[in-house]
Amino acid sequence: MSIDPIVKLSPAFKDYLWGGTKLRDIYHKQCDFDIIAESWELSAHPDGMCMIASGQRKGMLFTDYLDKIGIYALGTKFDANKDFPLLIKLIDARQNLSVQVHPDDTYALLHENGYGKTEMWYVIDAEPGSGLYVGFNKDVSREEVSLRIKNNTIMEVLDFHPTKPGDVFFIPAGTVHAIGAGNLICEIQQSSNSTYRLYDYDRRDKFGNPRELHLEKALDVLDYHKYEPILFDGKVKCDYFEVSFMNVKGNLQIPLTSDSFCSITCINGEGDLTLGDTMPVVSGETIFIPATNGVLKVEGNVSLAISKI
Repeated sequence: MSIDPIVKLSPAFKDYLWGGTKLRDIYHKQCDFDIIAESWELSAHPDGMCMIASGQRKGMLFTDYLDKIGIYALGTKFDANKDFPLLIKLIDARQNLSVQVHPDDTYALLHENGYGKTEMWYVIDAEPGSGLYVGFNKDVSREEVSLRIKNNTIMEVLDFHPTKPGDVFFIPAGTVHAIGAGNLICEIQQSSNSTYRLYDYDRRDKFGNPRELHLEKALDVLDYHKYEPILFDGKVKCDYFEVSFMNVKGNLQIPLTSDSFCSITCINGEGDLTLGDTMPVVSGETIFIPATNGVLKVEGNVSLAISKI
């Protein structure tokens, strides 16, 4: 069978206790959960695999699809000795997420039998007063952080950033962080689910139990230096991924290269993507394009996040 030049993806969902209903209300996500905290839009991770939603392999798990199309369709940058490298989520924070940190590859491979997690956030929407906690607002020590967790003062040393639509934050592994209530986020990250919670506001799960913390591991991997924000102008590029943000009103041509597959998440609006075939896309949908040399034509009124390795 030939490879479809463009395929639409169907996400996996998570109903974490801090989630809301915006992914259903705004993006019309079809899910039986009362709350939808996250939709994993592009994922081959075993904790939440998306599916193919169009074309000749419609209904196939994304991992099975990747096996069918072969490693060459992932591009020359893809390391055949590793798993699929990207995970893209939409996140609706009705409440604050836990204060957490992710390990780097070295620590995760040693302790979690998987890869670390560097990520970035694109703020789709933010309610008045909303913000994100990213990094420490001063240099701290392991001892100070440990003490502040015990006496419930850890929030005092986190760097709070008020948010508005279009804000971009880069979160390297080791950076303490928490998504604040009222934010709707598109997250692009390494394909990893290694998260260490430092603090969770003494919240309880649906059975009344405190949610698990991972203090020693978190203290092992934290960057204790004052956070220095990184400014981006339309593109985020790191060792793990490259993400561009484009607002299209009318027509745009996007060059594609065979060094990487491409994933396109429609943040807002609607339009058509043409690469041999034409694929309509609306806000909240994610498209996967196997690696190819060509030109993707975009027509419509859309805001897009374009991700590749």
